[in-house]
Amino acid sequence: MSGLLDRPAESAGGLSVYGADVVDAAGAASTREALLRSDVPARLAGKDPTLWGPDAEEEARIRLGWVDTHRRSRELLPRLAELKAELADLDHVVLAGMGGSSLAPEVITRTLGRPLTVLDTTDPGQVRAALADRLERTVVVVASKSGSTVETDSHRRAYRQAFLDAGMTEAEAGRHFVVVTDPGSPLAATAAEMGASVVLADPEVGGRFSALTAFGLVPAALAGVDVVELVDQAEALADSFGGRADNPGLALGAALGAAATVGRDKIALVADGTGIEGLGDWVEQLVAESTGKGGLGLLPVVVESPTSPGATGPDVLTVSYGGALAAGVTPAGGAPVDVAVNGSLGAHFLTWEYATAVAGVVLGVDPFDQPNVTESKDNTNRILAAGPVSETPSFTSGAVEAYAPAGAPGDLPGVLRWLLDGLGDDGYLAVMAYLDRFADADAAELRALLAQASGRPVTFGWGPRFLHSTGQYHKGGPQVGSFLQITGAVTDDLPVPGRPYTFGELQAAQAAGDRQALAGRGRPLLRLHLTDRTAGVAELLDAARRVRT
Repeated sequence: MSGLLDRPAESAGGLSVYGADVVDAAGAASTREALLRSDVPARLAGKDPTLWGPDAEEEARIRLGWVDTHRRSRELLPRLAELKAELADLDHVVLAGMGGSSLAPEVITRTLGRPLTVLDTTDPGQVRAALADRLERTVVVVASKSGSTVETDSHRRAYRQAFLDAGMTEAEAGRHFVVVTDPGSPLAATAAEMGASVVLADPEVGGRFSALTAFGLVPAALAGVDVVELVDQAEALADSFGGRADNPGLALGAALGAAATVGRDKIALVADGTGIEGLGDWVEQLVAESTGKGGLGLLPVVVESPTSPGATGPDVLTVSYGGALAAGVTPAGGAPVDVAVNGSLGAHFLTWEYATAVAGVVLGVDPFDQPNVTESKDNTNRILAAGPVSETPSFTSGAVEAYAPAGAPGDLPGVLRWLLDGLGDDGYLAVMAYLDRFADADAAELRALLAQASGRPVTFGWGPRFLHSTGQYHKGGPQVGSFLQITGAVTDDLPVPGRPYTFGELQAAQAAGDRQALAGRGRPLLRLHLTDRTAGVAELLDAARRVRT
């Protein structure tokens, strides 16, 4: 957007939002004015659970703690300092968590340059690599709000067994764990049995809104982040929440909602290179899981750079994010941007949470439930109990087996073109890779290649990580998605201690369970299985480059 920075910004607490007023003005009527007439800013600042309608009121009443949880988090700070000192000899921090429990700490540590190993996968190769890394110096933060997350429980079991196999006593192994969970959860009881340290989280904050609770702060503090600064940054912004002006959260939320009402319901998230690293992945899970339900929702699309395919489009709102823009700097390096958000990381977290809640008011959805998340989980459990169903590939190309509907082309470029042709003018493609996001990292290049070939928004998610993020949107949001699932052969599996399955079997069951959930909605679905991961990824990338535009 030309002249984006020439217009007044909406600023508070060290964070500014540019361009929101122009987006709001593009609608038939001002979304922001409608929100003000309903007194939404003051009501949200006051934790009014009626904002999202009577059906959402019961859930909202116990999920609005994020509005001021940063203030309560100050009570954690002495405990975190003590914990850091007690575990000073354990300088390799591993975070076992999914969704909001892992993405916020990953953003914090990446942005502030502190090392953190995030384990949010069931891929046996990735799990095995983590277990082999500095085990004697490792502290494992096991983070689960419910205390029953299967991936996190599996990680806890694997690390505990690894510590014991390394010759540690039960008590010594327990010292290598810090558990973050809600009061009264099953994990809290398990932690007591293990002799692990426990930090209880704010029970009135849902997982995807939990960046400034113990879920975000504990692993970050252990990794060496000065988390006091994050809390201070949020505190500086929070007083703007009830305001009718100088309220960047309201400006951003109104812009997101206003864009959706005129058909711009895909949100391209672009880092502008000014100091905030990886925030797009956290915003993706927050916005997609909060708004994607009842056939409605905003689809975040995390793009690699401001000039990457899919960063713009007729139904796309392009939003850049970063730290402070210096004089003469343009958002996203001068690429077309509709809205720019710049400020400190703590303020970013709180602004996006507030804006997502406001967008939920505009869309008429409850941002605090996730009605479709359990569907794939239930399918996974049934498959683990009954065993996998035998499938025959439609065709094989080198190291790639294709599983496609009858009538689809029998070659890789052709079947990819077939999938893209089904997108239409309002669809999107979701690439879902049940692979190792480090060893198989090149697979992520598919997103830009397929966006270029289709001219449509394309998302990329590592499975099962995305099931705790965009997975809700895939099933509950607008049914205009097409889906490319990529699975890979497991050559060196790893048992899940105390369970009758391996990590590889769990990963395969999760992929199959999600396929069942998606297929039941009648949407285009293609599975590509890599019999050799390295060769298969290379073949896929080559095929994607050869897809005709």
